[in-house]
Amino acid sequence: MAAGNGKYSCRTATETLEWIHAIIDFIKPYTFFIEAHVVNFFKDRLWEAVDKEWIDSLRNESVENLLQIPSGVVQDQWPPSLKDFVLAIRSFALPREQADLKKVLPDIHTTPLDKVLTQGMNRKKKHEELPDLRVIAYAVWEQFRLFECEIPNTSAVFVVNTQLHISNVIYSTVYQIEALSAVVWSIARSVGASTTIDVGAGQGYLAQVLTFHYQLSVIAIDACSHHGRITDARAERIKKHYAAMMRKSRLENRDLSLPKTVTCSVLSTDILKTLSNSLIKKDDVEQLHLIRRGVAENSSKEVSKDNPSCMLLAGLHACGDLSVTMLRTFLECKEVKAVVSIGCCYNLLSEEGDENAAEGSCGFPMSKGVKSVGFSLGKSSRDLACQSADRWRGLGEDAGLHNFELHAFRAAFQMVLSQHYPDILTSSPTIGRQGKALRRQQNRAIIESTLHQEGQKEGSWPTIKCAESDSCTYKGSAWGTDTILLGASCNHSTKSEKTTYVDKFSQFEKFSKSGLCRLGLQHLQDMDLAGIWKETESFAELIGPYWTLRAALGPVLETLILLDRLLFLQEEGSSVESLILPIFDPALSPRNMALIAKKI
Repeated sequence: MAAGNGKYSCRTATETLEWIHAIIDFIKPYTFFIEAHVVNFFKDRLWEAVDKEWIDSLRNESVENLLQIPSGVVQDQWPPSLKDFVLAIRSFALPREQADLKKVLPDIHTTPLDKVLTQGMNRKKKHEELPDLRVIAYAVWEQFRLFECEIPNTSAVFVVNTQLHISNVIYSTVYQIEALSAVVWSIARSVGASTTIDVGAGQGYLAQVLTFHYQLSVIAIDACSHHGRITDARAERIKKHYAAMMRKSRLENRDLSLPKTVTCSVLSTDILKTLSNSLIKKDDVEQLHLIRRGVAENSSKEVSKDNPSCMLLAGLHACGDLSVTMLRTFLECKEVKAVVSIGCCYNLLSEEGDENAAEGSCGFPMSKGVKSVGFSLGKSSRDLACQSADRWRGLGEDAGLHNFELHAFRAAFQMVLSQHYPDILTSSPTIGRQGKALRRQQNRAIIESTLHQEGQKEGSWPTIKCAESDSCTYKGSAWGTDTILLGASCNHSTKSEKTTYVDKFSQFEKFSKSGLCRLGLQHLQDMDLAGIWKETESFAELIGPYWTLRAALGPVLETLILLDRLLFLQEEGSSVESLILPIFDPALSPRNMALIAKKI
């Protein structure tokens, strides 16, 4: 059972509600952080709303220390009030460290998945001593080297120190499926579930592992028909491999089952209830098309009281309201005996008062306790709840600094729009991921500079052909260099040395011109980009402190959302047993909190 960092607990509905009230009281004075938009940092002078002592203390803080603020890490030299704020955040947030599943679920059976089941799953490599970007660079380079592929553009050229040993290989999706499937199997076994419904199944990885590895009867529901076809095709390929194993097992006299797939947009609890009730009718293939014919004509159908079938609902990162719908269906559908839900995309949750929000079935709040308080999150809070303290903590100095610089460029560009195109600001303009384009341009300049400097050194470098130009090749220096070219700059030089690579105003100018182009706006002759950058540059160093202080509230807001869901289940009393359990490594999967419940 997840509990707060020493002070709070959620073992009972009373304790959970107490924790929720404490969070609401804590965040109220910081609405200026939560409701703010960093794009307006310069325009609205957002730093002036923050305690001056905090800003003065953090403006010269290292990027590494700033990135640890969302994780609740304080420094001795900080003002007491700032330390109290950061430590309070840590005490209010659910602990994210991966739980020892064996202690919580003694009968859990976790075994590594074989290569047949893991084919096609996303793989990520992590090095315990290096920033993730360095390892990703190495992995990408290895793929191009091994398969003699052309590099798609110059920004994909990486220089990596091969003397560093790459260890601790972790397969991200494989790792998630291994852990979650074991949890689902344990819970399904404890409640005697005959059918598991994978809600928001995607390409069916979880469904297939539950079917072939744990030999459960599984139905995979997803809104995308393409995903359903991929699931079916992949399952057929796996079937041949598992046929021999199934014949030797206790199911040898039965046909080898495959996960059934259903294409359906689960927009309400009624849809999921009706679909679930229909699908558990054994071998009734026609019921799989129920949703296409319309739920209304079948809504009166009930599963026979003599039908022993019972179900478990499972969802790996079921998006937005889908996780909420699963919990409501669990309570309202008598055949659903358990639920294992890992939510994500809190920004897409519906909330009472939102346009098009269905009355009584919103994503937040769910519990009577939170509804009685009359508290609402708002879109900014839901967006902020998606932040990952663990990801930022492991970002690394160079990537962190680059992140802050991009926020500065976007906030300065907001000044351009405010001065020259004020009307467009009313539509909340989106200019796309300009940082990605900027990084590509920046990488080219860094690569050309570094390779020019290293080009005369002895050593054997591969020649890399750039797909953008038939005549473009790059040759480098010795493979043993300690430099990696990724991001703003990945050598560990001083800040002043980094700025010699690319002039910051030049980057801002390119960012602005690209942004104007995305918005279909012309660059006006009287537009003084240099003047705007000069006006904002002296305050750009404050974006890092402001951004990290604001991001630190994200884990607390996510905790509030999760506790509301837990309280919703606890309000059912002794008929439902529920808990929150962090089942993944949060650095690999930020949304690692599973809400597990079963009917007693």
